Amino acid sequence: MTHLVLLSAEITAWVIAGVWGFKAVEVMRGLPRVPDLLLVPKTLCKETPSLTVVVPARNEEENVASCIESLLEQDYPNLRIVAVDDRSTDDTGLILASLATEHPDRLRLLRVAELPADWLGKTHAMARAAAESESEYLLFTDADVLFAPDALSRAMAQAQKTGADHFVLAPSFLVQRWDEAVVLGVFQVLGLFAVRPWRVADPDSVRDAFGVGAFNLIRRSAYLQIGGFEALRMEIIEDIGMARRIKQAGLAQRLAFGRNLVRVHWASGALGITEVMTKNLFSALRFNLFLLVGACGWITVFCVLPFLGLGFAPLRLPALAVVAAVTLEYRALSKQSGIAPAYALLMPFGALVFVYAMLRSAFLTLRQGGVIWRGTLYPLAELRRRVAPIPWR
Repeated sequence: MTHLVLLSAEITAWVIAGVWGFKAVEVMRGLPRVPDLLLVPKTLCKETPSLTVVVPARNEEENVASCIESLLEQDYPNLRIVAVDDRSTDDTGLILASLATEHPDRLRLLRVAELPADWLGKTHAMARAAAESESEYLLFTDADVLFAPDALSRAMAQAQKTGADHFVLAPSFLVQRWDEAVVLGVFQVLGLFAVRPWRVADPDSVRDAFGVGAFNLIRRSAYLQIGGFEALRMEIIEDIGMARRIKQAGLAQRLAFGRNLVRVHWASGALGITEVMTKNLFSALRFNLFLLVGACGWITVFCVLPFLGLGFAPLRLPALAVVAAVTLEYRALSKQSGIAPAYALLMPFGALVFVYAMLRSAFLTLRQGGVIWRGTLYPLAELRRRVAPIPWR
């Protein structure tokens, strides 16, 4: 019996090592195919289509000025910024009003005093800003994002060159602590199992849809074709929801890298990141407890147990193979993320934090009877009723 258990453990360990090895090869071959805007000549097309940047903000007094100022410094000529003060109770509105007064030619301020029924605050703010602008392109971002001066000109040039209806510029994480690097490193590696960045441009790969709240650039005609944010009014992860609708509609979706062109600091420390992910993770699993249990089990088996095998002689070789494969993935991602490959050795810690964050997200959502976001409780029954299914195909 002991021999049978040991044999089963060895077979399982090698299967896990095989999965990681296959993924590492796929990542090393695929990631270099994603364009890097820093390696593309900085040239605009002959025309510079009008662009509106939409910045929804609620209680962002610590970040919003830096975000708006980085947008005001952009070298893209045909640019307008619409900031939305979404029922803020701090000085966000005053800060935005002052900036709008100083830059009336580029910055417009909208205010939301009340949230309509059946709307999330963020999707409502972005829908209103889009409706009150007329530009050919819309860029939806967050109030804590920082932009390099040439970020928009590079992105617009690439979007036009590739015929993109939806263009995503992957942001770089501002990492201030070691535990942030650990958790974000695991987040990125796990994300490669959900979406393959090198397949985003493939119209036949519907599941490989990529959206990120920091930089969702979309052609207005495409935005209207998918129903705008009216069709996503109760979607917690609205950036991914938009990306999936774009792919399902057969529109052209493109992704690019560009280290530090777009920067964001999620939160301070592992616990801070966990807090930020609370509203998102259970929603990403479509509020499904079976998916939650399956995801937690999968992460534990594939990201934690192989490292424990390093201390058990019969499993040490496949465990070392897993460590090598994971390190190669970290190395491939480090060119964009800045997270050193050495953090691969701490993946079990980051994985356990991620599992904790998922369980915490589900527990709080169920206990509260919904998701609390931007000061509003959105009932779980309503969120489940409106949630889109996961595109398994």
